[in-house]
Amino acid sequence: MEKTLIFGHKNPDTDSITSSIVMEHLERKLGNNEVKAYKLGKVNKETEFVLNYFKVAEPETLESIEEKANVILVDHNTFSQSIDGIEKANILKVIDHHCITGFETANPLFYMAEPVGCTETILYGLYKQHDVEIDKTIAGLMLSAIISDTLLFKSPTCTEKDVQIAKELAKIAEIDIETYGMEMLKAGTDLSDFSPEEIINIDSKKMEANGVNMQVAQVNTASIEEVLKDQDKLENVMQAFMKENGINLFVLLITDIVNSNSEAIVLGDRTDIAEKGFNKKIENNRMFLEGVVSRKKQVFPILIEFAK
Repeated sequence: MEKTLIFGHKNPDTDSITSSIVMEHLERKLGNNEVKAYKLGKVNKETEFVLNYFKVAEPETLESIEEKANVILVDHNTFSQSIDGIEKANILKVIDHHCITGFETANPLFYMAEPVGCTETILYGLYKQHDVEIDKTIAGLMLSAIISDTLLFKSPTCTEKDVQIAKELAKIAEIDIETYGMEMLKAGTDLSDFSPEEIINIDSKKMEANGVNMQVAQVNTASIEEVLKDQDKLENVMQAFMKENGINLFVLLITDIVNSNSEAIVLGDRTDIAEKGFNKKIENNRMFLEGVVSRKKQVFPILIEFAK
């Protein structure tokens, strides 16, 4: 039987990595042993903290796929956010919590999407549906992803379903959500070892709307000012990235996980989209976005709406 490859999006976050691992575990419990979880890039420090905490091995990096390879996608569906050549793969399943964009397959597939804060929330439901036990390690991985994607339930993407499932997982994992959650989130804010190039690629996604190519990167921090000390260097690598990839608008979202606000560095020849969308003037290539912490719900929808 041909092996099935399981992976999340490029520039993987905690949900993308853990969902791949958890999906592999579920598939094996359901009798499909020819599956393997992979990652599409370097794990960030938050995810590294999670994997070390639960003593789980980091998935191998998938560099390429063969035409018609069997794949399961988690935490994404947009081809531009997936591995090169994904459009020629045999996509068997998709488990995701994002909007559906640029997605087309040649064959029928299993597609499960819900408007919740995290892919792991959906996977929890699949475990329950198939009556598969969630052990302590799997529960910890799933809980970590929910905490990450919802910023400890502060993000507007968070639903009551995410909160309730997180509480159930915390019982299984024997973890205090608040204590562990803050420790985990703060682990992901240490950017001291990252170059400006790495910072803009820690968690970066592309979206196209009405012929406008937009890139929105996001980093979490406990001190926005600390990140902005290197604003000039960050802008230089953002400019280089835009030139190389044909990007019209690049937004670097610097999110304060303590106060739930973001400062955005905004560059490109279509910065007017951000100014109109957020009804703010860009000053010194920056824009303060009070209460904005979610790229998926508070940034991309606005940019797409005003990309005309």
